[in-house]
Amino acid sequence: MWAELLPIGRSAASGGYRRFAWTGADAECRAWFRGQAEARGLTYELDRNGNQWAWLGDPAEGDAVVTGSHLDSVPDGGAFDGPLGVVSSFAALDELRARDVTFTKPLAIVNFGDEEGARFGLACVGSRLTAGQLGVEQAHRLTDGDGITLRRAMEAAGHDPDAIGPDPERLSRIGAFVELHVEQGRALDLSGDRVGVASAIWPHGRWRFDFRGEANHAGTTRLVDRRDPMLPYAETVLAARREARLAGAVATFGKIAVEPNGVNAVPSLVRGWLDSRAADQASLDLVVDGIEKAAREYAAAHGVDLDVVRESFTPVVEFDHALRDELARVLGRSTDLTVPVLGTGAGHDAGILSASVPTAMLFVRNPTGVSHSPAESAAEDDCVAGVLALADVLEGLACR
Repeated sequence: MWAELLPIGRSAASGGYRRFAWTGADAECRAWFRGQAEARGLTYELDRNGNQWAWLGDPAEGDAVVTGSHLDSVPDGGAFDGPLGVVSSFAALDELRARDVTFTKPLAIVNFGDEEGARFGLACVGSRLTAGQLGVEQAHRLTDGDGITLRRAMEAAGHDPDAIGPDPERLSRIGAFVELHVEQGRALDLSGDRVGVASAIWPHGRWRFDFRGEANHAGTTRLVDRRDPMLPYAETVLAARREARLAGAVATFGKIAVEPNGVNAVPSLVRGWLDSRAADQASLDLVVDGIEKAAREYAAAHGVDLDVVRESFTPVVEFDHALRDELARVLGRSTDLTVPVLGTGAGHDAGILSASVPTAMLFVRNPTGVSHSPAESAAEDDCVAGVLALADVLEGLACR
């Protein structure tokens, strides 16, 4: 399975992946998922929001146990973020069948669409729509860098954009959702454990900072006469690092757009996107407020206007304590693994679904801690440990 997925959407130049929503690479990944489902005799289903499901048993019975993740990527992302969870889900089902267990509940494997938000700028679109956390009109207005709306992209890919929206009936059939994911950090590597259980997802959001100055000639405009928005933007990047360090949080300006974007032109607009995350809401507010305050002071000092827009936000997600404790109990009983419980600063579909159904997550050790990069990695024996841990968990939840 892993070997079949590896070439899809891979950039020869960077070695990373460009599996963006509703593109050709996305379609190839979706075809792979459907092929895996049908090869196992599972019932394949594409829901109204473009999420893929592979069912063992009748979903109408309810109280289903669902596992899976996503197959899309960030720009030039790694191979493991998302796909490891989907591949491991199919492998865990194979393991359970090899154990000849008896399923007492329906089981499903899911591939959520557009989890990374790389194309349209909003993460977890498929699960947000399903959970009613993203309005249909807002979704239709999402636009990529080429001016193509989500609506148009769906139509071009053969999916009906008018069908999207909340799916409470589907969610009501799910008794538990467990997502396996490569760890995006080094906690497990530092502790020496192969697999961990998630406790919570930090609150996080994305803010757009628009610094508006005045375009002018780079060679003839005196420094004192310039209204250069690049200067307060650069100072704000440094302020973000300072505020995050003081609060024990993280803050990143990782995307920028410049107009007119000429080498010999003073910019008229510098637009930067801030991603910030912290262990609690108070710390996150402190960081973002501090960055905005500094940005406004820098902008005023350079005669530049500033608009700040919060584009997305996800509050802290505490995973279902009973389900989390059940995962730890099952793993502690049936394997020789220690089971550390750890928080994460990364968002996931499991976090979106947690408001609607009991959810939990398993993390697989990442020896470098690198993620959203071609250097992302996990050792084969750790991946196998993750599959076995997931199989044990699914057996405990769906085969009682």
